[in-house]
Amino acid sequence: MSEFKTRVRQLLADHEALVSRPNQKAAAGNGIYDRWQNPIVTAEHAPIFWRYDLNEASNPHLMQRQGINAAFNAGALYWQGRYILAVRVEGDDRKSFFAIAESPNGVDNFRFWDHPITLPETDRPDTNVYDMRLTQHEDGYIYGLFCTERKDENQPNDLSAAEAQCGIARSKDLVTWERLPDLITYSGQQRNVVLHPEFVDGKYAMYTRPQDGFISVGSGGGVGWGLSDSMENAEIKDEVIVDGKEYHTIKEVKNGQGPAPIKTADGWLHLAHGVRNTAAGLRYVLYMFMTELDRPWVVTHRPGGHFIAPQGDERVGDVSNVTFANGWIVNENNDVFIYYASSDTRMHVATTTVAKLVDYCKNTPEDGLRSAASVAVRNQLIDANLKVLGEFQ
Repeated sequence: MSEFKTRVRQLLADHEALVSRPNQKAAAGNGIYDRWQNPIVTAEHAPIFWRYDLNEASNPHLMQRQGINAAFNAGALYWQGRYILAVRVEGDDRKSFFAIAESPNGVDNFRFWDHPITLPETDRPDTNVYDMRLTQHEDGYIYGLFCTERKDENQPNDLSAAEAQCGIARSKDLVTWERLPDLITYSGQQRNVVLHPEFVDGKYAMYTRPQDGFISVGSGGGVGWGLSDSMENAEIKDEVIVDGKEYHTIKEVKNGQGPAPIKTADGWLHLAHGVRNTAAGLRYVLYMFMTELDRPWVVTHRPGGHFIAPQGDERVGDVSNVTFANGWIVNENNDVFIYYASSDTRMHVATTTVAKLVDYCKNTPEDGLRSAASVAVRNQLIDANLKVLGEFQ
């Protein structure tokens, strides 16, 4: 056997060992959810035949021709008994694309389908696309709402000036996608738009994140809410803020809806991200809230503080100190799989149950917005615990 074939076989064997590596829960949970030890999707999970030219005649040195830089910010769907991720894959050229990875159990053995999603373009081509939220809507389609980024032509001399809007695509099989016109809103730019899974008053409902610019939300911001008559020409004329920014909290700079909410008997469970500024730069964490069943734009519970924040190796990556989620799954047993990315680099999973998340949202104190209020509510917990502590000694 030639050296070239030997090296290819070794690449394939190493890749298979990575993809098939069993995952285990981390040793200590917090009672709310369990983190799992290994990242579930990384750049190295991308198939070898995505990255290397395997023809010895055209690539005698077995060079990597099209590198993968990161795999992160995945939408998620429980579909035909499989755990599906629509992963944001970023090449070494900084261009992102979407690719489906599936797992039989939701915590390991995620394998990419042979080809990435071939996403049609609109009349105004996307420069970059990313962060797709998957929603299986009651109209029968699977919708993917994502950020489409293009150069801001109003600032031709600033090569970092960009414009973000909500792109929309839909599918019945996750292979063939129909591209619809971008969402029209009247809020400048849009990122983190999420489709609600049910009709509301006969209309399509969406969670938005209005903002003035590409990075800074400016006078906008917060998790918004709006209705559209259709998805074929989606337009939201009026947005109301469901969950706004707040000074000296985890969401003082900006916040946005993560995946589509989970329906429970007690209301809708929401997972969102919050951003604050630090001396080391922006810090992204995840947080939760609940809304009414019949009025999903009305918040009923706001547990204070972050739900998931970057820990250990999760804090290091292309954009460090970040946790971000735009996908979670509920299976037939009401187990919840929370798919979150760390530092714009890799994907992780944390598992819990619907009952635990409802308990967390309903019984975790809200942020009192002042140090004195935080001490007061903590003292209530301490005093209650001191009365029963002797039972454990």
